[in-house]
Amino acid sequence: MAQIHPTAIVDPAAELDSSVTVGPYTIIGPDVIIGAGTTIGAHCVIEGNTTIGCDNRIFQFNSLGAIPQDKKYDNEPCELFIGDRNTIREFCTFNIGSPGGGGVTRIGHDNWIMAYVHIAHDCEVGNNTIFANNAGIAGHVKVEDWVIFGAFTVVHQFVRIGAHSMTAMSSLLFADLPPFVMCQGQPAEARSMNFEGLRRRGFSAERMAAVRSMHKLLYRSNLSLEQSCTEISRLTETHPEAAADVQMMLGFLEQTPPNRGIVR
Repeated sequence: MAQIHPTAIVDPAAELDSSVTVGPYTIIGPDVIIGAGTTIGAHCVIEGNTTIGCDNRIFQFNSLGAIPQDKKYDNEPCELFIGDRNTIREFCTFNIGSPGGGGVTRIGHDNWIMAYVHIAHDCEVGNNTIFANNAGIAGHVKVEDWVIFGAFTVVHQFVRIGAHSMTAMSSLLFADLPPFVMCQGQPAEARSMNFEGLRRRGFSAERMAAVRSMHKLLYRSNLSLEQSCTEISRLTETHPEAAADVQMMLGFLEQTPPNRGIVR
């Protein structure tokens, strides 16, 4: 049997692994599945079609799996998926998906999510991200791996955040943030590349040099986005070790809608 505090209310239809711990006054609904080793703090509400993986640490006062903040939502069967080994601090709100966005909100593995973070309907969050306190992403936002959000960052709906990028505190994003880019401002502007983060992740000198060149081509060469992509594609000739990094950048830029553009 899971270790459930006597004041918690867990619906008999919920599926909790025997190693799950549930704190005082927490409420868990009938369509919730929670994997091995996950701990749930006090005063949480976990509802809806919510699946939570293994070894997550969910602190007190979280709301997970509530219906989307979308006036069009009409009780359709939508879902929230949370992966493994995530830390979710106090007062976070993660909503299920909506029919207009595929019906699923998905959070990956090994994410560090601090207090008062909001992840809206139909968002897709990758792995190894950090959300500092009070960061919030609107509906349909896609966050790739290793992204770091500074405190009070706000992301507009449908925006994409590229892998290894970083936002400063109180940044406001209306446009896509390419991989590796550090931004700051309201609205956000590109400031540099996340070189310190890349060093910590073991990027070689050659890969770092390619990232530096991509920054120059995107932001320092007075080129159009199309021209920048052409020049970036040629970096694989001089920096073969960074071929995957170059392709990741090109793939991201090619998917950016012209009406939204990238953070400049």
